[in-house]
Amino acid sequence: MFKQWKRFFYKFEKKINSMENKIRCAWCEKDDLYRDYHDNEWGNPVYDDDKLFEFLVLETFQAGLSWYTILKKRDNFRNAFDHFDYKKVAQYGDKEVEKLMQDAGIIRNGLKIKATISNAVAFMEVQKEFGSFSKYIWGFTGGKPIDNNIQKMSDIKATTPLSDEISKDLKKRGFKFVGSTVVYAHMQATGMVNDHVSACWKRN
Repeated sequence: MFKQWKRFFYKFEKKINSMENKIRCAWCEKDDLYRDYHDNEWGNPVYDDDKLFEFLVLETFQAGLSWYTILKKRDNFRNAFDHFDYKKVAQYGDKEVEKLMQDAGIIRNGLKIKATISNAVAFMEVQKEFGSFSKYIWGFTGGKPIDNNIQKMSDIKATTPLSDEISKDLKKRGFKFVGSTVVYAHMQATGMVNDHVSACWKRN
């Protein structure tokens, strides 16, 4: 029995060590929060509407700020916005807006809060037209991730002609705080584009 446990802990320790020695995209080496996000979420294709809305909310609030700031407050945002339930968020009125403006755990920006509410409404309108928001947004890439074959961090762009196109279409549909930079960050986060550098373990 002792030998079995010894082998188990040896394999577990070996696995942990191999994870620590992984080569990652340089931007995520700030701390464990960033590394965990990079290893488990960033660039993974997301086709679920609930998750796509969550990232839309987070990216909306990230506009003009660092993504790290948003990640640190992610759980606070989740609690403040009814676990990113877009059906509930779409029903928010003045009472809910005022409550959110008093919530020190999130970014207390009135314009972004109201944009999140109107975006929830627009989100559901897209669902009605396309069957799901996922079908709509992934339709811009043919349903598959675009691999940009990034060799080094400096190759990563803030916007692309495609993010310009999507941004323009979202705005036409009533979405706010969806400039091309925000849209491209959303595309990266939800795996519509693969911007992991060539040496990153996520490519291997």
